[in-house]
Amino acid sequence: MTDVDDPKPATTPNPPHPPGLNAHLVVDRPPFHLDITVTAAPGEVLALLGPNGAGKSTALRALAGLLPLTTGHLHLDGTPLHHTPPESRPVGVVFQDYLLFPHLTALDNVAFGPRCQGATKSQSRTQAAAWLDRMGLKDHATTKPRHLSGGQAQRVALARALATNPRLLLLDEPLAALDARTRLEVRAQLRHHLADFEAVAVLVTHDPLDAMVLADHLVVIEHGQIVQEGTPADIARHPRTDYIAQLVGLNLYRGHADGHTVHLDPGPAITTTENLTGPAFVAFPPSAVTLHRNRPTGSSARNLWHCEVAGLETHGDQIRADLTGELPLAADLTTVAAAELDLHPGASVWATVKATQTHAYPA
Repeated sequence: MTDVDDPKPATTPNPPHPPGLNAHLVVDRPPFHLDITVTAAPGEVLALLGPNGAGKSTALRALAGLLPLTTGHLHLDGTPLHHTPPESRPVGVVFQDYLLFPHLTALDNVAFGPRCQGATKSQSRTQAAAWLDRMGLKDHATTKPRHLSGGQAQRVALARALATNPRLLLLDEPLAALDARTRLEVRAQLRHHLADFEAVAVLVTHDPLDAMVLADHLVVIEHGQIVQEGTPADIARHPRTDYIAQLVGLNLYRGHADGHTVHLDPGPAITTTENLTGPAFVAFPPSAVTLHRNRPTGSSARNLWHCEVAGLETHGDQIRADLTGELPLAADLTTVAAAELDLHPGASVWATVKATQTHAYPA
């Protein structure tokens, strides 16, 4: 009889990281502390949205390798990059001010990346020409940055970032330097180019419209922490902080729901159509608010509050009234209506909102 060694117990290998971006970014820069986790699949556009000083740029610089992580990790397509120097990362960056080389033509700006990766001058220029053609800039190949419009410079910067075939594309406020009309056009062009990008794109912005139009998934950062994330539609409909509510143009309150009533703490109750129990948010747009100089009688609105006008400002083609009193809120009304009500700071008003125009959801 032959002795046979007992078979070794099977070991389960560690599951591989999925393709795309998987990062836990922790950066200590006293007194500021960033601690966020972000993931994105190939072909997905992730937007980091937040007010100035929230940590968006810190996160972008950490992803690019321009700022070391205090702890955490950064995996891209399963490969750890947190110890990889920035020049060796498969990352392309479009900076807010584009940072094109002023002494180089548009063609040579785009060719710079492939040249650094070892391509010959001829190969680099061929690749660059193809990218400029894709960006609709074929006729500007020999133009230097100072002779490009803002929109053209933005597209050259994008072509330069994409010419290195990055697996992660970082866009730092890419539309901030453009005027309003150019911004509208370039935003549409950028959306088209990002739709064709097969790897991960991360957009840093404080503009909610840029985030809503360009991104598949939003991560909202405040004070170095993630306060909410989800699809643009979900975040627009269910804001969870005052900052987000202001971005998407909603009055937002938090309280305790008991059936169709949300009791604010502190504050009055708001009647809603949703039937909830427990901690809840309730939101409604300023356009849902109707103002009266005298307490209305016979109104079908279930919500009525006595307020005072704290301020008035033009908001698009309407007047936005900032109200204090029983319930601080914003109300939108036409210029004619504001004149007929003789609204002015200090004026006493009654505000009504129909229950059907509110939206309540669990906190």
